[in-house]
Amino acid sequence: MESFQRINDIQYATVENQPLLLDLYLPQSKKNPPLLVWVHGGAWRAGSKSPMPLISLVQHGFAVASVDYRLSPVAKFPAQIHDIKAAIRFLRGSAAKFGYDAKKIGILGSSAGGHLVALTGVSNQHQKLEGDLGEFDQESSSVQAIVDYYGPTNFMTILDQSTPHGLSVRVPALELLLGDRPEKKEELARLASPVFHVDTSDPPLLLIHGDQDPQVPINQSHELQGEYKKHNLDVTFEVIHGGAHGGPEFFDDERNALVEVFLRKHLISESP
Repeated sequence: MESFQRINDIQYATVENQPLLLDLYLPQSKKNPPLLVWVHGGAWRAGSKSPMPLISLVQHGFAVASVDYRLSPVAKFPAQIHDIKAAIRFLRGSAAKFGYDAKKIGILGSSAGGHLVALTGVSNQHQKLEGDLGEFDQESSSVQAIVDYYGPTNFMTILDQSTPHGLSVRVPALELLLGDRPEKKEELARLASPVFHVDTSDPPLLLIHGDQDPQVPINQSHELQGEYKKHNLDVTFEVIHGGAHGGPEFFDDERNALVEVFLRKHLISESP
């Protein structure tokens, strides 16, 4: 297996005197590797850039930036998406310094991170979601491929689709993120929902979701898939039968191979 270099705690922006940090994983033997961005989950209120579950992709020649973002106890939405987009602009502007190829970027994330990567992918140049953090405002925050692991996509429907267990997790998480229940913050909830942003310019999407997910109903991924199909966009949906909300089966050899083929197809012109 390929060895790699890890550079911890790179500061990509500052907000209210708080540094925003990412970790960068660089494959040692691949020159100018393609770049992926990983966004962690944790109901928008918890979680961290470490651990990062895409080591196999680093070992197969991809650079990966794992990004921290402001959590909902610290800042309400859209702070989270502003941070992710600032990180992408920083990564594009710093490509020569760190030695990866950032012309095309793939973005991947799970759960709340899945929501944020989908929203990033389908909201390019959206004035309210772009933000103005960081020093690379001349760079693009666009991405060219999205891998969404079991992320919410529509805050207006998720509570109606949820089990009692799901509601016990999702209601307080959304209240903390939005400032109240989605139906009481409808404009903000719609702004935060990827399904309302899909248009014909959006990048290829791979959805991975368990059909027994008790926290984020699989219908959330079906909704985003439906919007992609409506716009004749490139979408692939991998259902993990019996899969719950995360677990090793989402990052086993079979799924990692599926993700790698998808990313190579859309990010790399030459064959591996």
